[in-house]
Amino acid sequence: MDTDSIHSGYSHHSNRSRGSNKQSERSSRDRHKSHSRDSSSRSDKNVTISASSAQPQQPDQGSAPTDAQDDNWGETTTAVTGTSDHSLSQEDLAGFGKETEGPVEKLNCVRFLPLALILALGLLVLVTPLSFLVLPQLMWPERLQPCGTACEGLFLSLAFKLLILLLAGWALFVRPARASLPRIAVFRALLGLLTLLLLLSYWLFFGVRILDSQDENYQGIVQFAVSLVDALLFIHYLAVVLLEIRHLQPCFSLCVVRSTDGETRHYNLGQLSIQRAALVILEHYYKDFSIHNPALLTAAKSRAAKHLAGLKVYNVDGAGSDAATAQSRAKIAAAARQRDTSHNELYYEEAEHERRVRKRKARLVVAVEEAFTHVRRLQEEEKKKLPGDEMDPREAAQAIFPSMARALQKYLRTTRQQHCHSMDSIQAHLAFCITNNMTPKAFLESYLMAGPTLQYTRESWQTRQWTLISEASVTSPLRHGSEFQLKSSDFSLVVTSKAIPHLKLSEEYVHPKSHKFVLQLQSETSV
Repeated sequence: MDTDSIHSGYSHHSNRSRGSNKQSERSSRDRHKSHSRDSSSRSDKNVTISASSAQPQQPDQGSAPTDAQDDNWGETTTAVTGTSDHSLSQEDLAGFGKETEGPVEKLNCVRFLPLALILALGLLVLVTPLSFLVLPQLMWPERLQPCGTACEGLFLSLAFKLLILLLAGWALFVRPARASLPRIAVFRALLGLLTLLLLLSYWLFFGVRILDSQDENYQGIVQFAVSLVDALLFIHYLAVVLLEIRHLQPCFSLCVVRSTDGETRHYNLGQLSIQRAALVILEHYYKDFSIHNPALLTAAKSRAAKHLAGLKVYNVDGAGSDAATAQSRAKIAAAARQRDTSHNELYYEEAEHERRVRKRKARLVVAVEEAFTHVRRLQEEEKKKLPGDEMDPREAAQAIFPSMARALQKYLRTTRQQHCHSMDSIQAHLAFCITNNMTPKAFLESYLMAGPTLQYTRESWQTRQWTLISEASVTSPLRHGSEFQLKSSDFSLVVTSKAIPHLKLSEEYVHPKSHKFVLQLQSETSV
């Protein structure tokens, strides 16, 4: 009875402390929400910054716990393995680490309009020469002259030319759109207009000179259709030159700078319009630039806010008309004095951060190596079992993941990468490494080094909206000194264009005997 009463008293005390902690956390959260609500009502700029998609999203209190990302998956994830003594069902494991998916954009039918116009124009191009051959056979077949061997050879030439034109047009024009441009492509529109004018001219000539007069020379009609296909082939050759070959020779060097962290890349491009150059830059951005991590940019802001929050100003003269001005001046003066010694704080803070990162990395490497050693041991044991008792790579990844989850979660938090990797993506990558018999170093490379944006699952399915800002028209060609900006929701890419200088090479002839010399030996020398 005594032990029961003591145990119940402890549990009651722990429940009360737990409840008080929850109340304090709830009150601090409410104060934080009210403060953010007040600050957002004061300034629109704060609203824009707080609504940025780069900031980590906090789950709503009224939502279910399974709808949001669990930030403590490294501390709460356990399973029955050979290296763990704790246990948790695999059903509970599946509930952790699910990403909060953003709103899926609705299907935009406008981007399929150019493809529909191209298909309609291609159908008109294919039908027109066939109509020139069929209409005389249907309207006045008894008056047509018989088609000889030369005419039949023209039939064969027309068939093969149409097949080549169909395949070439499919290879050049019938391709999925890589992006939606703000303006029409000038060269594509020009080629389409030229094709329409050519078809219209041939139809007018066919209607006036052949249909009205009911020409009896069928071989001449066939040659007229063949000449149309030849003209269409030349237009396709012009399209290849304008769309694919013209911009291959580099003419401009573009400097691309990310506005938040200053990461810079340089690209050489040819004669392109501003919108086409912006499209090429965005394609290179997703594979060349490292993923944008806004958590690494908040350190300086939080450090400055911490310095200003630690300052206290006391008004000893009482409230006066210039009290606010004097208080602001005192804060500025104190911040200036504190700035003289802030470099020491920055130095020791960065040194401490590097020490923590090395410590977390060492623990992570050891944990991953032990987990992969356990996998190899399981694989050796499964070779002795029957074929039906082998473990799937996904099941093996789920089995060994808890042994490294805590170390990996702490490392990602220290390096501020926890928003880039979910538990599902880590387990999928672990199963991929186990399937292909990769080493622990190959598994860790995705987390020790920040990869390009395209390698992360969130960016692969989520369509990124970009805004092109340019003083010049986006359809105008690139020039020396052209500047434009590609703006996203949380950062922007600033692009500056410079012309590649003209290089002049000169030749200097070197006579083969000019570099020869004669060694004269004297008797006094020791040689």
